[in-house]
Amino acid sequence: MKKMLLGAATGLVAIGIAAPALAADIAAGPYPYRAAPPPYVVPIYNWTGFYIGANGGWGSSHKCWDLTDDGGGPIQPFAEGCHNATGGVAGGQIGYRWQTGTWVWGVEGQGNWADLLGSNVSLFAPGLENRSRIDAFGLLTGQVGWAWNNVLLYVKGGGAVTGDRFDVRTSLGNVLVATGENQTRWGGTVGTGLEFGFAPGWSAGVEYNHLFMQDKDVRFVDTGGVFFATDRVRQDVDLVTVRVNYRFGGPIVARY
Repeated sequence: MKKMLLGAATGLVAIGIAAPALAADIAAGPYPYRAAPPPYVVPIYNWTGFYIGANGGWGSSHKCWDLTDDGGGPIQPFAEGCHNATGGVAGGQIGYRWQTGTWVWGVEGQGNWADLLGSNVSLFAPGLENRSRIDAFGLLTGQVGWAWNNVLLYVKGGGAVTGDRFDVRTSLGNVLVATGENQTRWGGTVGTGLEFGFAPGWSAGVEYNHLFMQDKDVRFVDTGGVFFATDRVRQDVDLVTVRVNYRFGGPIVARY
């Protein structure tokens, strides 16, 4: 009996010693499959699409007055002086752009409320001041731009229109003496802008425009409706605005 127990114990010890060696000889099983992460795809901003937006900023209109009729009949033009009519502007724009490679082409219409007001003392009658105001303007332009992904630099040009008001007041007391006819003036514009796309469909930028407006005669009547004088008024306009646009579309993703 003792011999049987001793044999069994010896066998168990031998199995315990051999087990690690056997385990080492067993081939390791295959590792579980893990897919490699997809390559990073760089988003490419595309400026193609319709857009609508808002703008606001500052404007200045340079006006020079030449008296051509002093109320007693036509005279040799007399330079009455110049002034800058300055103030704020605010409005909106709508347009369409399409991108071919790095070139961006577009058309845009813009309409703004304005409050550009200024005056100067008349060199013909120092007791009087000539005053002008622009209360609205519009632009219809074409654009050509160069895009660096989500950054767009462009130039623009086209037609412009302004709404003008004129009057004559006393230098002391600011009393109204005569009112000029309200005018709609047509001209041209050139400008440039820089725009940055900061989110899908959204962009913001800054823009400068110079308006070349036509020279026109302005007929004045006094407070009783009697003819007072005629001036030839020359003007141009400078505008600096900050813009925010929303484009219907969004960036596309590069494909490899």
